[in-house]
Amino acid sequence: MTDRQNEVLAVLGKLADAWNDGDAAAYASHFTEDADYVTFFGMNMPGRALIESSHRSLLEGPMKGSKLVPGSGEPKVRFVRPDVAIVVSGGGSSLSGGAKPEPGRESTLTYVLLEESDGWRVASFQNTRVSDPAAGARPDGERRTLG
Repeated sequence: MTDRQNEVLAVLGKLADAWNDGDAAAYASHFTEDADYVTFFGMNMPGRALIESSHRSLLEGPMKGSKLVPGSGEPKVRFVRPDVAIVVSGGGSSLSGGAKPEPGRESTLTYVLLEESDGWRVASFQNTRVSDPAAGARPDGERRTLG
């Protein structure tokens, strides 16, 4: 990894640290003011203020005590311009504090980061749950949800 790639990945580490500390304000501080945050449900939460408030609800409620943990594979960092980086990585959450995402909680994560005057910030994020589409198919062709 280059120094620039490590700078970008350090932001992702700070995001995980803030989540793991249950600190929604610190978590949101790593996003641009007008960031887009797309959840694994496909819902967009636009703007740092909404990212903070929604994560406060999560971190004080159903995700309290959860940990963000790396998934399989190394993150891919690509610079589309010197001040714009795209990162695709694996990751997920552990409700029990384990070192790996729990079953059904692993995602492919896509980040677009911008270098601002005070460092790198996430301008766009998308969380896509890893699943096996064939596992949701039935012999009669009807789809079922994955648990």
